[in-house]
Amino acid sequence: MDNSKTVSTLNDLLQITNDRIQGFDKVEDKVWDSHGPLKNDYDQMVRESQEMKSDLLSLIQSKGGEPNDTSTVAGALHRTWIDVKNSLTGDNNESTLENVVFGEKAAIDAYQEALESGNLCPESTVKVADQLLKIKSSYRKFENLEKSVD
Repeated sequence: MDNSKTVSTLNDLLQITNDRIQGFDKVEDKVWDSHGPLKNDYDQMVRESQEMKSDLLSLIQSKGGEPNDTSTVAGALHRTWIDVKNSLTGDNNESTLENVVFGEKAAIDAYQEALESGNLCPESTVKVADQLLKIKSSYRKFENLEKSVD
């Protein structure tokens, strides 16, 4: 297995994970007044994201790679758009939840693409598949909440 392809793919996922973490930071304290029970789920998702990041960093380094511990340009543009949108319409629960669902869907797509690429070594494939399940769980929770707000 070519480690450079594995490292490149893992670095892409690391950047997506950093996008998730920064996106979750934007959501912090925005919907808890109306959806307090979600706070525990949110806290768990933040912890899982930090663990996912740590796992990806370890995998990249174990393959002899240099971690690219930044976020994606697309993620930065999306967060800027959220700021602009919120400044024009005011922060609201529905918009915040839509943004979380959008971000989680993008992460799912990136993880599925990584798994289907054939670029991951067996160890990385197992870890990435496990992380994908966590992202899908997060997505379902926020998607269901978003539907209940509509």
